[in-house]
Amino acid sequence: MDRASRWAWQSRLDDRGGVALSAAIISIPLVALGGLFAVDSFGVLGAHERADALATETARAATQAIDLGKAVPGDAYVADPAGAVAAGQAYLAKAGVSGTVTVVEGGTAVEVAVTTSYDGRFTPMSWAVNGSSRAALLHGISEPEED
Repeated sequence: MDRASRWAWQSRLDDRGGVALSAAIISIPLVALGGLFAVDSFGVLGAHERADALATETARAATQAIDLGKAVPGDAYVADPAGAVAAGQAYLAKAGVSGTVTVVEGGTAVEVAVTTSYDGRFTPMSWAVNGSSRAALLHGISEPEED
């Protein structure tokens, strides 16, 4: 057997560097599909972050509605329940989401729960996304004072 025919014979038996055609055909779509699911997964994560941020911003906006009848004479620094809820709902409406605004702890804090959704870009699904936050009404010049 000459050198060329021996090389041809060994190369047929040697499968170093070879990939089955079916593995190559299947792996490319699977990697692409995994990438598409990753896009939607990160989209849901971003929607959760946005919902939490909107809840925090809404709570801060609601705590700006203080009860002036108690704050001006220095009796108490509390939120006006009706004004705080109205300010929070106005903020949520402007942001285009729904949610609840609740004045708690005798008016010294506001809790907000936001509900929105994320529609998948590549998957035909919609996820419900919730966010929540709480803001306390503090007063003082350089640091919060005790009532």
